[in-house]
Amino acid sequence: MPDPLDAYRQQVTRRQFFGRSALGLGTAALGGLLQRDGLAAAPAGGRLPGLPHAAPKAKRVIYLFQNGAPTHVDLFDYKPLLKEMHGKPVPEEYLGERRFSTMTGDPKGKLMLAPVEPFRQRGECGAWVSDFLPYTASIVDDLCFVKSLHTEAVNHAPGITFFLTGSELPGRPSMGAWLTYGLGSDTEELPAFVVMTSISKGTSCGQIFYDFYWGSGFLPSRYQGVKFRGSGDPVLYLSNPDGISREIRRGVLDDIARLNEMKLQEFGDPEIATQIAQYEMAYKMQASVPELTDFSDETQATLDMYGPQVLEPGTFAHNCLMSRRLVERGVRFVQLMHAGWDQHNSLTTELYTQCKDTDQPSAALVQDLKQRGLLDDTLVVWGGEFGRTPFIQGNINDRPRWGRDHHPYAFTLWMAGGGVKPGLTYGASDDLGMNVATDPVHVHDVQATILHQLGIDHERLTYRFQGRAFRLTDVFGKVVEGVLGQA
Repeated sequence: MPDPLDAYRQQVTRRQFFGRSALGLGTAALGGLLQRDGLAAAPAGGRLPGLPHAAPKAKRVIYLFQNGAPTHVDLFDYKPLLKEMHGKPVPEEYLGERRFSTMTGDPKGKLMLAPVEPFRQRGECGAWVSDFLPYTASIVDDLCFVKSLHTEAVNHAPGITFFLTGSELPGRPSMGAWLTYGLGSDTEELPAFVVMTSISKGTSCGQIFYDFYWGSGFLPSRYQGVKFRGSGDPVLYLSNPDGISREIRRGVLDDIARLNEMKLQEFGDPEIATQIAQYEMAYKMQASVPELTDFSDETQATLDMYGPQVLEPGTFAHNCLMSRRLVERGVRFVQLMHAGWDQHNSLTTELYTQCKDTDQPSAALVQDLKQRGLLDDTLVVWGGEFGRTPFIQGNINDRPRWGRDHHPYAFTLWMAGGGVKPGLTYGASDDLGMNVATDPVHVHDVQATILHQLGIDHERLTYRFQGRAFRLTDVFGKVVEGVLGQA
């Protein structure tokens, strides 16, 4: 009769062999090094030791990311000279040696394009906002505009990845993953990091939503964002199969957890710990998500405030109200991504639709948070990956096809709540909206400032990978002190 142990050894795979060989003194030594350097992953639901580094002004973030790059010179950055120079060639002294996308090519000789809609000064602060955005215009005294942003990317996916992960190349942890890793979770019933996406109906200029925009990169995968879908169950497999009760489901998960715990003890693989935690979270979400997505407890006045699409899952309006409900329940980072802002030849058509779909819900979210006492410690950020050129893309005599190309050298975002100064305009572009003129703000500066408001020193939240300590801001970034409220 063959020896069962010999038979088992013959069945061991190469992966199993090396997995088990990694245990012992090497694993113990590695664990000691990680603990010494403060690099071991945070415990489930917990925060890293020593965080936050300072008293936070914000507890949570809602990032309203506008994929495709909103046109700053048509929405927020009013330039009278641009109107005067409509149809005239762009002055070469504004261009220098700057590179533009291949769609523009050589920008010399391109014609300047005036704003499509009029601008007006709004609120007590006198901020300039276009008629494209009447609802945003009504809340300018609650907003902090940063009009001196600049970036290094000239194409969409690298530009979005840069804003959300600190690198133009995929593979780094996203901002929400960093915050979840460092600060843990304030809820046991929902993920700490939730993502929702939307796109205006009928648009011809949508962008792809890549999973790495909310990925965990080299951090354990438990820190990646959980994407809520726009139709059906927000998360797949939340509903039990026919014939499976919640009690049966609980028993099955307990048995699976015990098996996974055995493997975790045997291999020490952090992804097994992630699997255990995610199974448990999925079970809890079976009870919490149906309540979360049931808007029947919202007043009609609240629903009306968000606009006519609020009850339609998958729309930006619906996702904005969901965002408020998520942060009320302890979610740390909500990332809304709305595609369709890429107006290469649709400023006079699709830009109107894009603003109609996003303007009212964005303003409503800020107002709703403020009314409920949540805005003070919730940081809301609105913006895209870059701006759009002050000169035209296309034929200036063909108004229905007017467009603008990608523009990384000066653009605008706004923030609200979370300890930033309301009613402020920080920084400025030049008199054509072409280049930053005062108080430049880089992408890494935005990231550093967001982390700062959550009590994190961006230089100290690191994770060692492939021989070096990585951070969200790479080796750059400074907090933009000028946008912060009093301590």
